[in-house]
Amino acid sequence: MVDYLERVLLIPRPRAEVFPFFADAHNLERITPSFLGFEVVTPGPIVMRAGTLIDYKMGLHGVRFQWRTQIAEWSPPEFFVDVQLKGPYRRWRHRHSFAEVPGGTLMGDLVEYEVGWGWAGAAARRVFVRRSVQNIFEYRNRVIGEIFA
Repeated sequence: MVDYLERVLLIPRPRAEVFPFFADAHNLERITPSFLGFEVVTPGPIVMRAGTLIDYKMGLHGVRFQWRTQIAEWSPPEFFVDVQLKGPYRRWRHRHSFAEVPGGTLMGDLVEYEVGWGWAGAAARRVFVRRSVQNIFEYRNRVIGEIFA
C-alpha cells in the first residue's frame, strides 16, 4: 500500500536564498533527527542534476542500513525529485517544491512511499513507519524554520 505525506512551510526568505540550501545534499544531516544517525557518505561537493546518485547511512529502531537516492528531476529553483534506488522502502519518491510568495518562499514536500516486506511490512507500517515518517518531517520543518528565522 502506498502512503503519501504532504507538508508545506512558509520560509521568510527569498527563493534565491532557500533553494541553494536544499540543493546541497549535505544539509540533510542538519535537518534530520539525530536519533537516525543520518550521514551522507557521497563525498562532496555533490553536483546536483538529473541522474545524480547520493549515498547515505542511517539507522531506525536499532537497524542500520544504506540508502541510495537518485535525483530523478532537477528544475532549479522551482523543484527537484529524489527517488530511492536502494534502502528500506519498496518505493520512495520525494518531490521538493519552492514557490516565491509574498513574505518569502513556500516550500512543499510531497512524499510517496511504500514499505514492502509483505505482512511484516504491513504490520510495521501500521505500528511505526507512518508515524516515524510524519515525525521526521515535522522535525525537519521545525529545524528549517529555526535555520531561516
